[in-house]
Amino acid sequence: MKRKSLTDLERRVIHGLVSYPDLEEKDIISILDIKPSSFYSIRKRLLGQGLIKYLYIPMINRIGGEILAVIHTNFNPVIPLENRIEATKKSIEISEEIFLSIGEQDKGFSLSFSRDYTNIGRINDVRTEIFGKLMLLEKEYPLEVIFPFEISRIERFFEYSCILSKFFNIDFDGRKNKWFENNRENVEMNEKEKRVFVGLVENPTIPLARLCKEISVSMNTVARLKREFVEEGLLKKVVIPDLGKLGFEILAFYHIKYNPNKPPSEEDFKKLEDDSIIFFANRKFESVIISAHPTYQDYKERKMEKIRYLKERNLITLDPLIRKYMFNKMRVIKDFDFSSITRKLLYA
Repeated sequence: MKRKSLTDLERRVIHGLVSYPDLEEKDIISILDIKPSSFYSIRKRLLGQGLIKYLYIPMINRIGGEILAVIHTNFNPVIPLENRIEATKKSIEISEEIFLSIGEQDKGFSLSFSRDYTNIGRINDVRTEIFGKLMLLEKEYPLEVIFPFEISRIERFFEYSCILSKFFNIDFDGRKNKWFENNRENVEMNEKEKRVFVGLVENPTIPLARLCKEISVSMNTVARLKREFVEEGLLKKVVIPDLGKLGFEILAFYHIKYNPNKPPSEEDFKKLEDDSIIFFANRKFESVIISAHPTYQDYKERKMEKIRYLKERNLITLDPLIRKYMFNKMRVIKDFDFSSITRKLLYA
């Protein structure tokens, strides 16, 4: 993947859009202290080149979802990656619950939301059966890590502001977001509200007028409901950068199982966080971390820091499972599709 060369102004605009997605554009322009014409020109160029994209992430725990699941697998490297993708796209990735799936020649992982464990278990049974028939598995079954929202903490959910701050050498205070907190009160929506909610998740970038036409809801109503959904914490607007195009080399996946005699404290979880981490989910005795690194040296240093801390504090009895993905070799099989599970939960 060819690295995109950016000007200082382009780096500032990317960082500003990623770091302040919930602000009005006029406020981002003010923070960046640049000309509006320059901002809009650069933003259009960044979108056109696929360096950034907009998403509305639904707070699944407020519309009936109870679980975040992570599945990871090692594969028989003899089977070509394209063959595996062709087989799984029509049987596994088609599942509404899966919102992100990434693979490389000998490994892969996916993330899912679900109403309950039954649907996750069904997907994993199908996954294991297909992988077995295709002789894709070597010594182990697909491994699942389940994070029920009520007993888990999602410290980071694909947040890129800190990692871009370091990469671009831009000062940033690293605001802490809250994801899928323990709120068991499901929101009731009428038919019109559901159409707007799903429409925003499915079409985060189309002009409001076009969205109104597609879902047959007036402009005033869509604008009002969008504002209410965001203010009430039902939707979070985010901007996702393409790290591969920006020049990152490695995506690292960690599955950590903690010492049952000494689970990590709140302070331990904080010590494990660093600015390379974009995803961090915790239960009392288990964590999944996804981090990104511009160089192999950076990946190696961050990995050793985590392992050293875990061992010095006697927080693990077995080494973490760590899998390294190369941006120029991995394939994004399903790319941040929240619309399918949103529709399924709202219209079940």
